[in-house]
Amino acid sequence: MSDHVLIIAISLGCSAGVCVLGAGLVWVLRRRSLRWGIAVVALVAVGSFVAALMGTAQAMFLSAHDLQVAVWVSVVAGTVSVAFALVVGQLAVRWSRILRDAARDFGTQSSFPAGDRGPAEFDELAAELRRTSDRLNEAQARERRLETSRRELVAWVSHDLRTPLAGLRAMTEALEDEMVADPAAYYTQMRSEVHRMTRMVDDLFELSRIHSGTLQLSLQEVSLGDLVSETVAGASAVARAQGVRLGGRARDEALVTADPAELSRALSNLVINAVRHTPVDGQVVVRVRADEGTAEVSIDDECGGIPVEDLARVFDVAWRGNHARTPTADSGAGLGLAIVQGIVEAHRGTVSVTNLSHGCRFLVRLPV
Repeated sequence: MSDHVLIIAISLGCSAGVCVLGAGLVWVLRRRSLRWGIAVVALVAVGSFVAALMGTAQAMFLSAHDLQVAVWVSVVAGTVSVAFALVVGQLAVRWSRILRDAARDFGTQSSFPAGDRGPAEFDELAAELRRTSDRLNEAQARERRLETSRRELVAWVSHDLRTPLAGLRAMTEALEDEMVADPAAYYTQMRSEVHRMTRMVDDLFELSRIHSGTLQLSLQEVSLGDLVSETVAGASAVARAQGVRLGGRARDEALVTADPAELSRALSNLVINAVRHTPVDGQVVVRVRADEGTAEVSIDDECGGIPVEDLARVFDVAWRGNHARTPTADSGAGLGLAIVQGIVEAHRGTVSVTNLSHGCRFLVRLPV
């Protein structure tokens, strides 16, 4: 065996032995401060060199004088290295404590402060915590809005149910006492009130399926233009009764994968909503277009616009609007637009609303 191979073998064996001892020391100190782990790394580095030096000296590759000089140099260098490692370890501990304190404040204040957190890894962790803080704040804001919507829903549905029930009770009592000159008119009114409550209950059931995640879609390829044509035809009677002109056209042939019944319900809710809030002699226009993997349905009305402060709440549960969009007697409990959003999002699409000069536009985007 040549001298070089022997030196390498002796150095490798001695260094490996020191590394094993260092690994055991790191394991013992694993629950202690990070600074001690960094100091052990420096100590193992110097110890490996000294052990390899002593091993090769025993094989007569160094003289006694040279060995003494090398050992003293190693001891001094090792002491300086360990001291420097302790300083670096203390800095790492300081940075970790700053991050810990910021995380503790994040737990109580729901916000993570910005600032320098030290090395890149700590800074990346701080950035991730800031992003988590932003997402948490957004989730809390949504939860507050939902809770407000639920309270409003309970109040408004209770009111809307109480009114027709009181009317039905009064009409039935009048019929029972034979105090009605025209019973047929009462029967017609009673049927109308029952239909109104049935629609409200159906909307509540649909909304509960959407929010609980139990809405099952029977997906198939359908023509968006055909669905819009059917929706416009179905809403024509309501438009004529309101004195509103209702029209629609498809610029492009748009095929989407969707549940025809659910998507038709969403489009019908949007069209009926636009008709009900458009004044007499106003116009509602429904358009369909396709553009690079997306199909769009826009519903333009002449409602006079939605107040800017209400735009963010349009699709909230129980939102009915005010000013130009004051609810009519048969406007329901304000669930229609919330149902629209749930159905469209279940189809991996989006629905939005913007104000126009004469009214507003609801825009549904669906993937093709």
